Amino acid sequence: MNAKQTISPGEAQASFANTLKSAIENVNDAQKASDKKTEALANGQIDDLHDVMITAQKASITLETTVQVQSKVIDAYNEIMRMQV
Repeated sequence: MNAKQTISPGEAQASFANTLKSAIENVNDAQKASDKKTEALANGQIDDLHDVMITAQKASITLETTVQVQSKVIDAYNEIMRMQV
């Protein structure tokens, strides 16, 4: 027997909000890590330039991905709003 699981619109909205919040926190954490390593390099506390550059690139890619996803979500929302029911 297959029972189809249904969720309420409120539960779906809460789930989406939590996923979005988690993604934004990940972007923020990546940016903070990059800033911290860059500052440590500038202060002479670490000397691994490659690690600093990799961390900065990860933060940049994470931010760019988030911006692209945001753009796609807005496009999808606009498309749904143009649909005739």
